[in-house]
Amino acid sequence: MVETNLTGEGIYKTFEQLYCSKELAAGKVKNNLIILCVINIFLSITASVGNTLILVALRKETSLHPSSKLLYRNLAITDLCVGIIVEPVIVCYWTSQAMERWDICRYVLVSKYVIGFILCSVSLMTVTALSVDRLLALLLGLRYRPVVTLKRSYAIITILWASATVAGTIYVVHPFVTRWIGNVAIILCLITSIFSYSTIFFTLRNYQIKPQEHVSQAQSPQAIPLNMARYRKAVSSALWVEITLVVCYLPYVVAVLLTPKRELSLPHYLARQFGATVMHLNSSLNPLLYCWKIKEVRQVVKGTLRHIFCSFV
Repeated sequence: MVETNLTGEGIYKTFEQLYCSKELAAGKVKNNLIILCVINIFLSITASVGNTLILVALRKETSLHPSSKLLYRNLAITDLCVGIIVEPVIVCYWTSQAMERWDICRYVLVSKYVIGFILCSVSLMTVTALSVDRLLALLLGLRYRPVVTLKRSYAIITILWASATVAGTIYVVHPFVTRWIGNVAIILCLITSIFSYSTIFFTLRNYQIKPQEHVSQAQSPQAIPLNMARYRKAVSSALWVEITLVVCYLPYVVAVLLTPKRELSLPHYLARQFGATVMHLNSSLNPLLYCWKIKEVRQVVKGTLRHIFCSFV
């Protein structure tokens, strides 16, 4: 494993030894860890229930294009996995840290990092794929459906999961390689999303300025989608999902960047743990976004909840 200096006095520790140590389980830190455990147990429940409802709703919903719906389903699956896997694992990590069970702590810590890396990577790449999907819908126009097929979308989803899994498991052997891949992936995904939404914005702006010109091209194979109101709603939904992800991930990224590479103080440690909690909050917020921005999903979720409530009454 990559070695890290904890004391600044020439004493080197591995990543697992550094984050599973008595120095990080002393005094009031345990109280903070207990608070974090309670918060993440709650978020685990909300993410699991919320994303289960969304998966049921997306299965019944028919207004979305199949490829777009597949991307939303994939994002809901990753959020569901965060709720039922990542958050319980991180609670186990904090519990073992507070109880000073270092053998369990180090094992759970590696598991948390690998699984969390895979799911976060898939989420980030899926959100980026949504932005590209919306851009293609605008640029391809009537050619969008025959080009962006469900079969090709499944292939892309498979590639996303395979690449994230390979990069995540490499951490067990070469942690530096996984971190380097993660940093590059974040940069590429952000650049791609910014380019996609910027292109969409300027194209729609041009469409508003010269509507007659676009109307005359409506019969062209590369025409802009005719139902612009519906398209704007789809772009708005995808953009809100992207903004929410960035806002939730930002505190953890900042905490990681501010943590000295060769030292780890208690404030830096707690900042990273609370940042991770805010990052996990994203999995609970996404179902609310889907219900807010996608009317058909909201109606199905309401119907499902009404059916469940009536079953217990």
